[in-house]
Amino acid sequence: MRIQLGRAKTVLLAVAASAGLAACGQTLGEQALVGGATGIGAAAVTGGNVGTGALVGAGANVAYCQTNPGACN
Repeated sequence: MRIQLGRAKTVLLAVAASAGLAACGQTLGEQALVGGATGIGAAAVTGGNVGTGALVGAGANVAYCQTNPGACN
């Protein structure tokens, strides 16, 4: 069975995003930085806008870590 390139990118993106979110950061700044970096990586892999990826990633990671503080230690 042949894996399509688009599917391989999606799987790689999911693994990278999971790894990035697993290390949330201790402070608000660290959380934004880690999320932004993950967003940039995701945008680069999928061919999206890296600026938008950084903003969405930072916001999502901060929101998650602030909502679930026990998961981000």
